Amino acid sequence: MIVVLIIGTFGITVAIRQMVGGYLLKKTDTQLNRQASLVFNNIRQLSQDDGAKSALGPTDYFLQIRDAKSNIMTTPLTPSLPSGVVSTPNLPESGTMGNVQISVPFTTTANVSYSSVTGDIDASATNIAKAPWRVLALKWEVQGAQGQADTSGVLFIGLSLSDQIDTMRTLTRYCIIFGSSMVLMGAALALFIVNSTLTPLKRIEKTAAKIAQGDLSQRIPPVPETTEVGSLSASLNSMLARIEQSFHEQTETTNKMKRFVSDASHELRTPLAAIHGYAELYKMQRDYPGALERADKSIEHIESSSTRMAVLVEDLLSLARLDEGRGIEMNHEIDLTTLVNDASEDLHALDPGRRIQRGIIDLRKSAIAAPPAAQSIKADEPSKKASKSRKASFVAPMLNPLQTVGFQFREAAIPQVHLKGDPSRIRQVVTNIVGNIHRYTPGDSAVQIAMNVLPASINPSELSSLPSNNASFTKFIEAVEVGETTHIGNYYAVMQFIDHGPGVPPESRQQLFERFYTADPSRAREKGGTGLGLAIAQSIVKAHKGLICATESDGGGLTFTIVLPVAEIASYQKKSENTGNKGKRSEKKGSGEATSMPDALHAASALPGGTSQPLQPHQSQASDDAGTSTGSNTRVPSRS
Repeated sequence: MIVVLIIGTFGITVAIRQMVGGYLLKKTDTQLNRQASLVFNNIRQLSQDDGAKSALGPTDYFLQIRDAKSNIMTTPLTPSLPSGVVSTPNLPESGTMGNVQISVPFTTTANVSYSSVTGDIDASATNIAKAPWRVLALKWEVQGAQGQADTSGVLFIGLSLSDQIDTMRTLTRYCIIFGSSMVLMGAALALFIVNSTLTPLKRIEKTAAKIAQGDLSQRIPPVPETTEVGSLSASLNSMLARIEQSFHEQTETTNKMKRFVSDASHELRTPLAAIHGYAELYKMQRDYPGALERADKSIEHIESSSTRMAVLVEDLLSLARLDEGRGIEMNHEIDLTTLVNDASEDLHALDPGRRIQRGIIDLRKSAIAAPPAAQSIKADEPSKKASKSRKASFVAPMLNPLQTVGFQFREAAIPQVHLKGDPSRIRQVVTNIVGNIHRYTPGDSAVQIAMNVLPASINPSELSSLPSNNASFTKFIEAVEVGETTHIGNYYAVMQFIDHGPGVPPESRQQLFERFYTADPSRAREKGGTGLGLAIAQSIVKAHKGLICATESDGGGLTFTIVLPVAEIASYQKKSENTGNKGKRSEKKGSGEATSMPDALHAASALPGGTSQPLQPHQSQASDDAGTSTGSNTRVPSRS
């Protein structure tokens, strides 16, 4: 930028100098043409003027008269400076015209004479004397008495260009001073602008250096996004956040993979060591008495260890297939109602003495008492206060909101729910959870199994990306609360398996879904667990764009919540309305009552407290059928 300013200033100075110099030279030529006759006619008077003046005055003109053959006749006017320095133009020699053309002005050098100098010579006078001359050659003639030319010749009239040169020097000096000032000001302004512009970039550079050293938590200081640097900073911060998140996820994945390989090696080594040990024991004792009985025991231990290893390998193969996105068919229809009822019967078959309740779940809300200041004003007060009372009566509910605290169980018939997915895999999830309840809770502790379809303002893709912890469960509850209010989002099938056993400490609940994690490893081996059941369940649920998490039950114990997407609210309501219309037509034929899902989901206004407790469709069974399972409808649990 500074180079551009310097070049621009130099160009402007040269242009001004050329333009002004040409203008002054043209003006001098005009003056010579106009004043030639006047000077020639007043030669005698001009030659008598005093030449010792402080500056060039009327005798500034140089005049030389030559005859028709260019011989010098006289030089009547020769300007002289105050110091006695004489300056005359350098003209062709007497008797020749050289390259001089008549009526064409030309510039020539000066002949300086110091012959009559008295005292010190002034430097300014010397500079003036050395200035070039502008000379014009004209023809002259003197007419006789009869009107004929008596005498003729060539007249040289000239003016010194010292004034023009002085003007050009002064103008050039001013241009240089002004241009230099502009360059300096431009350089200072450019430096300021560059520094102010590059300051955020320097911060970006320092941040990048810290990140290069390994500190991925560094961020670029915020800059208004209306500027290019601000927009760049925002984009870089967003990129750095994703890089840090990806790095942490990669680190976590690597650590999980290391733990997985270590745990898998350990779990596989145990049954292999048992098989190897009992085989060697058999070889050592086969020649002793009673070897056949001892061989049967050894073979029994070998068989149990190989069975455990086969189950472990099968679970590992299932996890590998799920990680690769294989082994799941998503195009089948799942009857969740039948699946949950079967799970209840399976658990009753495993634990006949256990009390099992089936029902539905909905949001549990508790009201916060409003402060006395929020009470509405009495109606017998003046009209102005009455208007304020209307405002107060509107504000009071805002000060007395309903706070969602979780889901609540209500004993009732399980609703009919169908969705797309892999029935065998979802059955495997439910079987694993029921198997954990059977293994790790007392046989006489009560269990509640519930399901419902609830709206939630959350995307299935976002839901499946949430980790299996309490924060995700709370976020889903908040999404359900918003979905019931706005009716925007998706319908989700929510299943809960609530036990009242010993439970799991809060710091260990999130680890339940890690591979090979068991709260009590020794007890897990006694029960035949491998520590992969809940990990498989989590992979299956996430493949269905759902969420599974473990929370504490009311009164103690553990609650497993499974959330699976059903459909978007608009399409689901339309489908349910069509189902309701079919139910109304069947009602006219005497086939019983039917309630559509949208009517059931919007029946909350008729319930106390405004809590959404939807009536369930296809309730052909009595409410007593949802109670404790009896031994008459037990069945052997299926294994996926």
